[in-house]
Amino acid sequence: MKKFLNRVENLLDESLRGFTAAHSELVTLHPDPRYVCRRRPGRSGKVALISGGGSGHEPLHAGFVGTGMLDAACPGEIFTSPTPDQMLAAAQATEQGGGVLFIVKNYAGDVMNFEIAGEMLETAHATVLVADDVSLPRDHSIGRRGVAGTLVVEKIVGAAAEQGADLAACQALGDRVAQATASMGVALTSCTVPALGRPTFELAPDQMEMGVGIHGEQGRRRMNLAGADEIVETLSTAIAEDLPFSRGNALLLHVNGFGGTPALELYLLYDAARRHFERRGATIARSLVGNYTTSLDMAGASLTVTLLDGELLELWDAPVHTAALRWGG
Repeated sequence: MKKFLNRVENLLDESLRGFTAAHSELVTLHPDPRYVCRRRPGRSGKVALISGGGSGHEPLHAGFVGTGMLDAACPGEIFTSPTPDQMLAAAQATEQGGGVLFIVKNYAGDVMNFEIAGEMLETAHATVLVADDVSLPRDHSIGRRGVAGTLVVEKIVGAAAEQGADLAACQALGDRVAQATASMGVALTSCTVPALGRPTFELAPDQMEMGVGIHGEQGRRRMNLAGADEIVETLSTAIAEDLPFSRGNALLLHVNGFGGTPALELYLLYDAARRHFERRGATIARSLVGNYTTSLDMAGASLTVTLLDGELLELWDAPVHTAALRWGG
């Protein structure tokens, strides 16, 4: 294993110190319990948005802390849920009188620990659960995984909170966006967790994992490697069949890299996905392409589609200023 590190056990702390130093105008690091929050708190009465999860998915979540998105993010160890004391401390530090909204990916550890933090939190709070991975059936025993669609929820709800929406409105909006969002990914290689020192699973040179999770979890099936158009057809068809999709819909199309796929290939995948959904009569109203919800060094990508209406489109377009997403005034 070749990775840039000093000691495996110090990797996360050193990386977070570098991240917050590089973006010191936006964020600050609280080392114990560990969380990243806005350098300048939100205005009085604003709903505080808190998210988090295992590290290794950068820039999710710390890269989305800032104006128009999150107030704080709680990084766990690599592929490991943050602890309730992290979430509680982040909520207490950022709550400005409007309550706290937790945005949680549907993984057992994340769900349990955010629930515990909520039970200890004395202020008003609510939760939005993101479960956008259509590679698993809706009735799966642990539910669908939360993956790259989490970014979409954080951006749209973050804009609403910035504009003054209250806690109940932010929760309802988050649930609506989560229900209008579907994702599916494919891996060409495994990732290598530094503490493990070897790939977490093996793929032959002519194989791919269709429907892989962002921690390398098994997908729908292992398949022979195919051309990009065929891969995108499989991903896009699964998404289109899952969403309440009809001709004339306006879509947000997000092509997300898993960390080891170059932009050259991500834009090729975007072109194929765009053509697929336009053949179905959809309009690609907004796009996002790049590495946003990664899986360390995994070669692969995911597609995320969100059905947009006028309100969601305006909130997506609203100004955002974070380390990983910036646009508007």
